[in-house]
Amino acid sequence: MKKYLVLNGPNLNLLGKREPDVYGKNSLETLTAQMKKVAEDINVSLDFFQSNHEGDLIDWLHSAEEKNYEGIIFNPGAFTHYSYAIRDAISSITVPVVEVHISNVHAREEFRHQSVTAPVSAGQIVGFGLFGYELALKALVEHVKGREA
Repeated sequence: MKKYLVLNGPNLNLLGKREPDVYGKNSLETLTAQMKKVAEDINVSLDFFQSNHEGDLIDWLHSAEEKNYEGIIFNPGAFTHYSYAIRDAISSITVPVVEVHISNVHAREEFRHQSVTAPVSAGQIVGFGLFGYELALKALVEHVKGREA
């Protein structure tokens, strides 16, 4: 069974509590349960990791190949807009990454419009709430199939 990683950055541990008008009322635990069901339905396996620490996220990106992940769904949170270290970590691995944002970052504050991680990611999904994670998983599965063909 192919294995994928769902990686969440800073403040995503506060889903459901932090700005529910922007990020919704569902918790990270709810997202995890929903994604496990989606993974089961399409016959893939998911691992989950969330951290508020940049170095921890980089370590997980670096270990993606040795852990045999086929792809990574990554919501870098605010690191999206300024972390060249995370950008370089993504560009240093061959495992494809899809960047996900719950809100439409392009319709929010100006500083959120720029992503330093998107140019080194396989794609970006924004503005569809937690459903964006499901879209990202299905896109990654198809992307991996295309790379194998």
